[in-house]
Amino acid sequence: MPPSPIEAHPHNTKTVLCRHSQPILKPCRINPVYNKRFNSFKTWSGKLERQLSTIRGRHRETEQPHIQAPQEFEVLPIQRYFDALEGPELETLRVSEEIILPEDEQWPFLLRFPISSFGICLGIGSQALMWKHLSSSAAISFLHVSPFINMALWIMSASLTLAAAVLYALKMIFYFEAVRREYLHPVRVNFFFAPWIALLFLALGVPPSVDEMLPSYLWYILMAPILCLELKIFGQWMSGGERRLSKVANPSNHICVVGNFAGALLGARLGLKEGPIFFFAVGTAHYLVLFVTLYQQLPTNETLPKELHPVFFLFVAAPSVASVAWATIQGSFDYGSRIAYFIALFLYVSLGVRVNFFRGFRFSLAWWAYTCPMTGAAIATMRYSSAVTCRATQILAVTLCVVATVAVAALFVNTVVHAVVHRDLFPNDMVIAISKRRRRRRRWYHKKLGSSDVGSVEQYLRYSKSDGKDVEAAFHSSTPTNKA
Repeated sequence: MPPSPIEAHPHNTKTVLCRHSQPILKPCRINPVYNKRFNSFKTWSGKLERQLSTIRGRHRETEQPHIQAPQEFEVLPIQRYFDALEGPELETLRVSEEIILPEDEQWPFLLRFPISSFGICLGIGSQALMWKHLSSSAAISFLHVSPFINMALWIMSASLTLAAAVLYALKMIFYFEAVRREYLHPVRVNFFFAPWIALLFLALGVPPSVDEMLPSYLWYILMAPILCLELKIFGQWMSGGERRLSKVANPSNHICVVGNFAGALLGARLGLKEGPIFFFAVGTAHYLVLFVTLYQQLPTNETLPKELHPVFFLFVAAPSVASVAWATIQGSFDYGSRIAYFIALFLYVSLGVRVNFFRGFRFSLAWWAYTCPMTGAAIATMRYSSAVTCRATQILAVTLCVVATVAVAALFVNTVVHAVVHRDLFPNDMVIAISKRRRRRRRWYHKKLGSSDVGSVEQYLRYSKSDGKDVEAAFHSSTPTNKA
């Protein structure tokens, strides 16, 4: 008697049979939170979660006892990221690889919430800082900008930063393995600076009525984690190995440097001197090295796909913030500030004129890379307009502020639409689900093949490895061997 469809597929992971008295078996939909296939990414909270489920009376049948979760708690070496993933951002899974999480269903939200989501907080926080300058700048005083806009944007930025911090803290509690894999990722690790930079922007963009109330020790609290991250990452850039800069260089590395200049700016605002100069010097040295490495496109660097072209605007962020930081340290927009500003302005224009370079690809979180550099360039232009006040600098400052505001507003609307309506803002994060070992290739020929057939198969495999070219030539070249 042939087996039933259910017996033929005993490891079906999508449904579990409900054992009722009725003769008809009905499939039960499984909540992915209680799917055992995600247990390898759970921390101690997984046990607590199951205990709470038992207290609430949840049936054990819904936990799929026949499925054993893979154990992947060992630290992944960096080489596995290069072997299993491809692309300059190491975001795409290679065809020859398999993941340890299910591909046929949507993962829990916390597993899909990446560290790069803090880019939204950077965009809104920089806008709050820009409108604060617009309401207080003497060169733009003819616009009569109300300080209420700065306060509204600051509250909005603080709310988003708090929400993102809570969500990622929950991810650390419930799925610490996923957070660790993001931290070990050679590109994702740069975004661990983003939460602290977002807090720096919040401190810089507070309404003027609260500006004088900020204590100086706040700077030490915010810069301590940035210093720890820099000691690790900058040291790896310099010491060599698989994490050397020429191996992992990417425009997202600019986020590390922006943290130095934003910290120097806040320290100078709070009346500090030596600390801001220290971080400014470290940021300048590493920005020059990073700029040269990315500019010359070493053979180890891959060309960015169209979906990631917005991150090219991160070239503008560091010199823009650096010009304002040095002007605050020195007390005037001197030649050092102007040199950094003109570099940022040239990079901004050189990217802005390439319209076709930044269109023709679908929306993603990478688009928020536009916002912080655009806003930083607008703030630097306002500071330059205050030092060199004329009609041209005023028009340029207003134009860049309008462009930055429109860009942030459009991106925010798109983000809400994709998050609420389309619900595709956070897809399954394949980066964190790569397996610990390389996938074994299966032999597709029978063991009892003759030696001539084996030689033909080897000849075919030899040719098929080179992008599938000249496959027919493999069989033709093996024909004399077979005849012999």
